[in-house]
Amino acid sequence: MAVLLREVSEFLASGPLKLFIGGEWVEAAGKGRIETRDPGSGKVLAEVAAAEREDVNRAVEAAERAFKTSGWPELPANDRAVILHRLADLIEKHGDTLAQIESLDVGKPFAQAAGFDVPFAAATLRYYADLSVQTRRREPIAVARHEAYTLRVPYGVCASIVPWNFPFTLLNWGVSPALAAGNVAVVKPAEDTPLSALYFCHLARQAGVPEGVVNVIPGYGETAGAALAAHPGIRRMSFTGSPEVGRSVAAACGANLVPVKLELGGKGAAVLFEDTDLEQTAGALAAALTLNTGQVCCTATRWLVQESIWDAFVERARARLQQLTIGYSLAPGTEMGPLVSAKQRERVLGYLRRGVAEGASELLAGGEAEVPEFEGGFYVRPALLAGAPDNVCAREEIFGPVAYLVPFKTEDEAVELVNQSFYGLANSVWSEDLGRARRVAERMIAGNSWINAHNVFAHGIPYAGTNLSGLGGGVLGPDTLFDYLRPQSVVRPLG
Repeated sequence: MAVLLREVSEFLASGPLKLFIGGEWVEAAGKGRIETRDPGSGKVLAEVAAAEREDVNRAVEAAERAFKTSGWPELPANDRAVILHRLADLIEKHGDTLAQIESLDVGKPFAQAAGFDVPFAAATLRYYADLSVQTRRREPIAVARHEAYTLRVPYGVCASIVPWNFPFTLLNWGVSPALAAGNVAVVKPAEDTPLSALYFCHLARQAGVPEGVVNVIPGYGETAGAALAAHPGIRRMSFTGSPEVGRSVAAACGANLVPVKLELGGKGAAVLFEDTDLEQTAGALAAALTLNTGQVCCTATRWLVQESIWDAFVERARARLQQLTIGYSLAPGTEMGPLVSAKQRERVLGYLRRGVAEGASELLAGGEAEVPEFEGGFYVRPALLAGAPDNVCAREEIFGPVAYLVPFKTEDEAVELVNQSFYGLANSVWSEDLGRARRVAERMIAGNSWINAHNVFAHGIPYAGTNLSGLGGGVLGPDTLFDYLRPQSVVRPLG
């Protein structure tokens, strides 16, 4: 077992961890508890208070008070940016602590959490803090016989329901633009992975974020999540998760006419043409498939391979995945950790059984993986299946390290196969012919089309989905800041 940092040990031992409401650590009204477990060992990491409807009410009320009395919305953008930069500094200062907490809670390798999740979260805060300073809040409107302008002001209480696969990164994807715009936030992290969001509250308080501007209420989706989505006091909602839950969140927000941003699932396709670099592409797609043990909504899980390179590509991809080091999240050299829970492991194994039963062939058999000393962990092996494009494993999101391969002959056939999906989050095309690559990228139906790469994220490039993959605007781009600013016209007739 890896040695825990002192800060991590003290944080986990300080439980039961409480809710963070109005700048204070408070017990849940119903005294309920959530046991958060280490996916690598199955052992309990910490007990966390489980918020219920009454706690959601308290959190929204605290946020409303902060919006009215803390002065946060009225602060000049530069002053808010100073505090957000200070918070980003603290995230970086405590980066190893946060990465170890995230690694333990999710099961992802420490190197991934330390190399991407934590620094990207800090960079997101800095990006929106700086963008808010550069953004004009008043825009004149040229209209005959009127003095007119558009004013952009914060909404108020912005709610965010965060998933369990990238809890710290996606927490900051949601709260960074909201806070930079002058709003206040109520966040419900996933019950499986609430720890980094709670540690974030310690840092927010140290950075000088006023009391009540950030509130974090761990709880179950059917209680705390449902109550937050339906609360009449929220003015904006951001939800990341499955399409099924996204529908219910949208319906609850719709009843109160609350605008909602939905970042949902995906069934990403990678289209491989015969002129692609086989070695490089096989390595890149294997890395994408096993990132966070395949628990990535935008990753490539449908591999469409031109017939002439089928055998050569399959051989290389299979070899790369067979070399993968599966292990405990904090163990040196681990390339892929466990799935997040026993429930998620059974979901992935169940899909493998169903796919084979429907006729898929196993190019690389998946199944449970054994990791010595960690028999209680939720480990699986990566799998490659092949067969007809209507197989359940080709159609539905598995959320595990499983790729489904389908051959194609022509460019038109490849595009048609891509666009058969009801999802529309992210696809990629792999070819040395950049003219063809751009042409195919533009024809694929998705919020994001990548060329000779997959899972590409950069601040300033909007990331969003269409169809079952989302609605209401994306994240990471400049438009997201405006999503958290309400437009208001101010007009004076000139006679």
